[in-house]
Amino acid sequence: MSDGHDPERARRSGALSRRQVLTLLGLAPLAAMIRPGDSRSTALATRPIPASGERIPVIGLGTWETFDIGSSDAALRPLQDVLAAFSAAGGRLVDSSPMYGRAESVLGELLSRLGIRPSLILADKVWTSGRAAGVAQMEESLRRLRTPSIDLMQVHNLVDVGEHLPTLREWKRRGLVRYIGVTHYHAGAHAEVERVLRRESLDFLQINYSILEPEAGARLIPLAADRGVAVIANRPFAGGDFFRATRGRPLPALAAEIGCRTWAEMALKWILGDPLVTAAIPATDRLDHLADNLAGGRGAFPSPDLRRRISAAARTA
Repeated sequence: MSDGHDPERARRSGALSRRQVLTLLGLAPLAAMIRPGDSRSTALATRPIPASGERIPVIGLGTWETFDIGSSDAALRPLQDVLAAFSAAGGRLVDSSPMYGRAESVLGELLSRLGIRPSLILADKVWTSGRAAGVAQMEESLRRLRTPSIDLMQVHNLVDVGEHLPTLREWKRRGLVRYIGVTHYHAGAHAEVERVLRRESLDFLQINYSILEPEAGARLIPLAADRGVAVIANRPFAGGDFFRATRGRPLPALAAEIGCRTWAEMALKWILGDPLVTAAIPATDRLDHLADNLAGGRGAFPSPDLRRRISAAARTA
């Protein structure tokens, strides 16, 4: 029997504040981080997917490493809290892959527990060679994720991309996926990614893009925009190198120009200061880090001049 407090319904309707929703979900520590009137209490910015016009929040949630954990309740509970808080705060895009160990199975379990699958844009990948193997892997991903369909299916790291894209288009026609795309994580592959972008009709490109890995901003991201392709920025902290480079260093004064209180916020706002980026997908298993990441998608984003100054400040930190 319901007691009348439905956090998911309240989140959708806006009847409760984010602090109240998080408190109802049992996430008081995260709610306490959100002070009325500051940028962390505002809604996540959204940007359109060019292929459809559907708007998605600019901060998503990655699952690489963080969701590759055991199945005990003690192991799952911190991630359950993170996923619940992410959804309650307006987050929608969650990205996984069969390459990420147990991440798909863990995500599927948590989605089942929380009942939030309908509110999410679930992204996954195919990462094998051959058509039959690709179909089998994607069918297994559906089982692990406990869902009849995937919103976005991507060819992971371009593995056998010419073989898989016709299958993805067939799945799209059948309603098993809504969007299709390709991914990579390394600048050494950008030339091949560019060739694929030029010859194929895609909905999404997922590519590494950050202050320390800015190469995609020169050609790939503008090309994606020209081709009507949404861009997801992966490795927003360069696999942790960004934090190793800035550890123990004070946040530069220029961070205040866009309301940043942490290096993580500033790094994400730098990415989203590029208006051609649709979303970034930082991964975390901690509520305090989630709060920082979500703050990176709220409030003002830096101008081109401020982005240059942020980049210089981070690289000389």
